[in-house]
Amino acid sequence: MSLTQLSGLDASFLYLETGRSFGHVSSILILDRPDDPDFNPYEEYRARMRRAVVDYVPLRRRLVEVPLGLDHPYWAEDPDFDLDFHIRHVAVPPPGGAAELDDMISRSIGRPLDRNKPLWEAYIIEGLADDKFAIFTKMHHSTIDGAAGAMLTAQMFSEGAMVDLREEPPPHPHADPLPKPAEVLNKAMFDLARRPRRMFKWQRQLARELLRVGRSENRRDLANTLPGVPRTPFNAAITPNRSFTWRSISLSEVKAIKTALGCTVNDVVMAMCAGALRNYLLEHDALPEDPLVAMVPVSIRTGEEEDPWTNRVSSIFVKIPTDVDNAPGRIAAIGETMAEGKHRHDLLPADLIVEAASLAPGLIAQQAARIATNPRLADSGRTPANVTISNVPGPRDLLSLGAAPVRHYVPVSTVVDGQGLNITVQSYRDVLDLGLVSCRELIPDLDRLAELHMEEFANLKALAGIDAPAE
Repeated sequence: MSLTQLSGLDASFLYLETGRSFGHVSSILILDRPDDPDFNPYEEYRARMRRAVVDYVPLRRRLVEVPLGLDHPYWAEDPDFDLDFHIRHVAVPPPGGAAELDDMISRSIGRPLDRNKPLWEAYIIEGLADDKFAIFTKMHHSTIDGAAGAMLTAQMFSEGAMVDLREEPPPHPHADPLPKPAEVLNKAMFDLARRPRRMFKWQRQLARELLRVGRSENRRDLANTLPGVPRTPFNAAITPNRSFTWRSISLSEVKAIKTALGCTVNDVVMAMCAGALRNYLLEHDALPEDPLVAMVPVSIRTGEEEDPWTNRVSSIFVKIPTDVDNAPGRIAAIGETMAEGKHRHDLLPADLIVEAASLAPGLIAQQAARIATNPRLADSGRTPANVTISNVPGPRDLLSLGAAPVRHYVPVSTVVDGQGLNITVQSYRDVLDLGLVSCRELIPDLDRLAELHMEEFANLKALAGIDAPAE
């Protein structure tokens, strides 16, 4: 019996899933179809995946629940793994433009993954305009985080991953039958018995860190509460219905703005988002006087993890200057608030905070998740942030599927109760692709918000002397 227990952080993405909120994160690759008339994107991708499932364990492992939910679930290799269940061949309706693709993605991310199978799906999407096709992948956040997902995609679509469809695929790894509930329970009891020792070790580390901070000039910062969170129309209980859209900007232009204004790439992205959100809320007569608060995921991946296919992510909470009515002021303000948020985040080691999630017994963690996902709590306005804004570094080298080059690598994230909007930005070569996801009922005009991002980016370019301002 080979079982690997999920970390507390990995398991939390399962516990927070409800009939309205889903734990998968996704991505879209937009590719150019090669001139070869025999090129078949579905067969090419399936051949690539037939080899990938041999090399990458997350693609073939499934959940094994502990009876009565007494502890966090385990991963086990699926003895009935069926690659054709996970890969689907679909097409958008004519004319195959952005609206048709956005609608297909919106519908897909509003459906949960099957927990009786490995937690991923892939769609080869044909029928796109300009002789393009797309690869849309859904993978549960309990399986992988954004940085690991980008790493996996880079490895699978690199030049070294080219395959010859005429070659015999490698044999599928053997998987033992799934353990019986009594076996899982016995292992869970053994793991629970070791937890007090881990708790004691964690408490000693925490005490040392608190003593260190308490002796420093940062002790007041540690006691500071999170920024106050104002109300907006998208801070309420969500429904299962989603909206998705995406836009692209030039990474070279972002870097030129950064150099001209003396800030960072992330400052440019955050200022763009702040300006767009301000203008969107102004158009809806819903702009709060106080600045919005963004939850900004931060990778704590070192590259030395024993298991790279697990979540290594923390978050910082920062005020974004939606209360500032000019772009120069927003650029200056975001630099200050990001520095403050990072300072608070760095007071205690992120590893120590993440480990705390693994020490809570499964029953307690699940009960806490049920409280956190209560729709009445979301409607009351009690949320730690207004919006999630994530900036994920992606591959710098050209990716491809056979002779088909990847032109865009678009992130598609998730929303939760109380935060009906997620803005994720991912770099790929010289492009930054922005993926916006919302609850359809809370933000029915997501496309307008995306356009406001483009207008604000044009204004930032003008401020840096790169281009004329948007009309």
